[in-house]
Amino acid sequence: MSASDFLVEERQAQIARKLAVSGKVLAGELALEFAVSEDTIRRDLREMAAAGLCRRVYGGALAPTPPTAPFNERTTEQPERKRALARAAVQFIEPGMLVFLDASSTNLAIAQEISSVSGITVATNAPLIASALMETVDLILIGGMVDPRVGAAIGGKALSDVALLRPDLCILGACGVDAEAGITAFHLEDAEFKRVIARRSRSVMTTATLEKLGTAAPHDVIALAECARLVVEQDAAADMIVEIEALGVEVVRASKV
Repeated sequence: MSASDFLVEERQAQIARKLAVSGKVLAGELALEFAVSEDTIRRDLREMAAAGLCRRVYGGALAPTPPTAPFNERTTEQPERKRALARAAVQFIEPGMLVFLDASSTNLAIAQEISSVSGITVATNAPLIASALMETVDLILIGGMVDPRVGAAIGGKALSDVALLRPDLCILGACGVDAEAGITAFHLEDAEFKRVIARRSRSVMTTATLEKLGTAAPHDVIALAECARLVVEQDAAADMIVEIEALGVEVVRASKV
């Protein structure tokens, strides 16, 4: 290994450590810190992104969203935190609405809280969410082959089914949420499905635990500005919230667990 290669590896290792701490880096700031050109930093970030160590955005990079377990496993993780998000979200569901609940462990918690709202119809592509709603609401189950990683039907049949819907409110599941990168997902077909149903809906809302804020998964869903409302945990970082609100998104903090 040449001396220059060592310097590149050391610089990229330091950038990775900064991402782990703050979740975001800016190319201009890194160029000043390491006394190199912004082109050099952008090349570093391209190489790191190719290795899955970051997600490039305009002006810098974001920490990658940590991989998640299959949907069935995620439903048992951090139940109180997800229940707090669910309670904050449910207040925006009104009688008479057609609501789409996307595949998400927090949306499963929303389904379990939704019995307090009367006269609604809920559509979902997630069988676990559907089973939680069968006795409480008018229910539409989107069909097709279920992807166990996502916990939902997301293929061609599911897309043709949602082409018949115009929900009043779509509550998207999000793998990553960031002002610059927007709402992102781990799987390509899931991202496509989310994008279609979001853009067919009159209003879009999503929720994000602390781990998802300021991170980006590999596949774009929609820009955050296309989301009317974001529900976050009580102790979400203030600087991230300011960035998101500047896009015109209403940010709602859930009650502390």
